Amino acid sequence: MKNTLPETTPFFARDREWHPPAYTPGYKTSILRSPQRALISLEGTKSEITGPVFGHNILGEFDNDLIVNYAKPGEMAIGERILVHGRVLDERGRGVEGALVEFWQANAGGRYRHKKESYLAAIDPNFGGCGRTITDADGNYAFKTIRPGAYPWPNGVNDWRPAHIHFSVFGHGFAQRLITQMYFEGDPMIWICPIVKTIPDKQAIEQLIAALDMNATIPHDMRAYKFDIVLRGRRSTLFENRLEGN
Repeated sequence: MKNTLPETTPFFARDREWHPPAYTPGYKTSILRSPQRALISLEGTKSEITGPVFGHNILGEFDNDLIVNYAKPGEMAIGERILVHGRVLDERGRGVEGALVEFWQANAGGRYRHKKESYLAAIDPNFGGCGRTITDADGNYAFKTIRPGAYPWPNGVNDWRPAHIHFSVFGHGFAQRLITQMYFEGDPMIWICPIVKTIPDKQAIEQLIAALDMNATIPHDMRAYKFDIVLRGRRSTLFENRLEGN
C-alpha cells in the first residue's frame, strides 16, 4: 500500500544563490517588500506540517477548465485554447499526491477580471481567469485554459509582463503554500521582464518556462504546454513567497 502520510523529516537545504535576492531595485516593489533585517530560520512545527487544509474536497466539475468555468451556458472564453499539464515533485523527484494546485491569469487580451484592473484591453465576459485541481497518485495535474496576453505594468516607463499563469500549491498543512509563475516557451518578452531579470541563474529562469508539448496536444482543438513544479531542494522551482524572504 502506498504511503500517503505527510513528510516530517528534514528537507534538503535551499540554494540561496539559485534564488534571486529579496532586494532588487529594478523590480520597484521589492524595495519596500524586502526584509530589513537578517532572516531567521525556524523549523516547521508538527501543526504547520500536518495542520488543517482547505479546498481539497470541494472541487467543482469545471474547476480545471477555465474555458467554460465562468462562461454562460453554451458559450466559451475567447482566445487560443491550450492545455497545461505537469507534475508536482518533491526534492527526490517523487510525485506529490493530493496537492491542491490553484491557477489564475489574465485573459487573451492581457486583462485581469478585477475591479482595480486599469489596462485598456477588453474584459471577456465568459472568462473568469481562475481555477484549481488536485494532483493524482503520481503528482500529475492538468487544466484547460486560454493563453493569456502580455500587459503593461507601472514599474518603469515602458515595462511589460510576458504572458504568464500564476500557480499556488497547497501541501498537507495550512502553512504549506507556495506561489510561482509559469511562462511560455519562445516568448522573447521573458528575458526583458524586470521581475525575471532579478533571477541570477539562467537555468532557474528556464525552470519557469513551460515547454510546448506536441505529444499532449488535442488534435484540431488545443496545443499543450508542460510545466513541472519542484517543491524543495537545491534546484526547486522559484517561488514568489520566497523572494520576499519568507
